[in-house]
Amino acid sequence: MSIKVYIPTPYRELTAGQGHVCAQGRTVADLIADLDRQYPGLRARICDGASVYHHVNVFVNGREMRSLRGEETPLSDGDEVAFIPALVGG
Repeated sequence: MSIKVYIPTPYRELTAGQGHVCAQGRTVADLIADLDRQYPGLRARICDGASVYHHVNVFVNGREMRSLRGEETPLSDGDEVAFIPALVGG
């Protein structure tokens, strides 16, 4: 199973500059674990323990995962997932 994952600019230092990568997982939580295996440190940028930080939006095929089943949102081969951190300014 291959999931296409969009990596935003602030996290690309962990993916050698790649904006899109492929990963595997039956759920968003599994996907994050596989991404962290491939790109160590990525989970810490996305999650606080087992939960995705509130300031990071995760879209599965264009739908925000929190409106689905959160980290337990099921994934299928060919799905597209995007991790989008909220912009903070001052």
